[in-house]
Amino acid sequence: MDFGLKGKTALVLGGGGGLGRAIAKSLADEGAKVAVAGIGSASIDGTVAELKTIGAKCIGLIWDLADLSVIKANVSKIESELGPVDILVNNTGGPPPASAAGQDPALWSRQFQSMVLSVIAITDCVLPGMRSRGWGRILTSTSSGVLSPIPNLAISNALRLSLVGWSKTLAREVAKDGITANIVVPGRIATSRVANLDNAKARREGRSIEEVTAESQGTIPLGRYGKPEEYADVVAFLASERAAYITGSVIRVDGGMIASI
Repeated sequence: MDFGLKGKTALVLGGGGGLGRAIAKSLADEGAKVAVAGIGSASIDGTVAELKTIGAKCIGLIWDLADLSVIKANVSKIESELGPVDILVNNTGGPPPASAAGQDPALWSRQFQSMVLSVIAITDCVLPGMRSRGWGRILTSTSSGVLSPIPNLAISNALRLSLVGWSKTLAREVAKDGITANIVVPGRIATSRVANLDNAKARREGRSIEEVTAESQGTIPLGRYGKPEEYADVVAFLASERAAYITGSVIRVDGGMIASI
């Protein structure tokens, strides 16, 4: 199946590893030009090197999403080297584990800026170009916590849920311009983030990592964690011409883990 992405330009936030790197590769496999952004040079260089091995045209940007002042300059660099952004993948790092009560307001504010305001501001920066061309894809990766709040991840549950409301509202505003906006929800995907959360739980509860992981996988009907590339391929499909009639949706990639309908 031809996804119709050859020659399109994609910006993948959080592209240094895990889900972001897998998404960048999946889009590049479909012929898209890819800009990968992340806070660490080593991880971004690793993604760029991997994409170049498959012949992709790509660039890497060291980008602290909490710094809203660099957005225009970074988008301009992408436009000059790859072309205007047709596909935006909003993929931000997760905040530290935390309970809902008793957190420093400054922590909430910092995380809101990097996880929510940055996504909105970057989208606003590329949206006029998408509108003028009559085509665009805005994909926002969140967490299963937006559907079933995860214990001890209160900041993630709350802030990522705000992006669901924003994306749904945006989808109705831009549909007439040929632009879709969708939320993608990962379940337990085998990334370093999930490994770190499992390790933290094992330490907190005085159990082995093997026991914690087995227990977690036991809650998933498919009986395993997902592969990053399985998640990435769903994102690539939603970015494609084939998914032109899907917008304002929340798409789960969770192996059946989330119990709600």
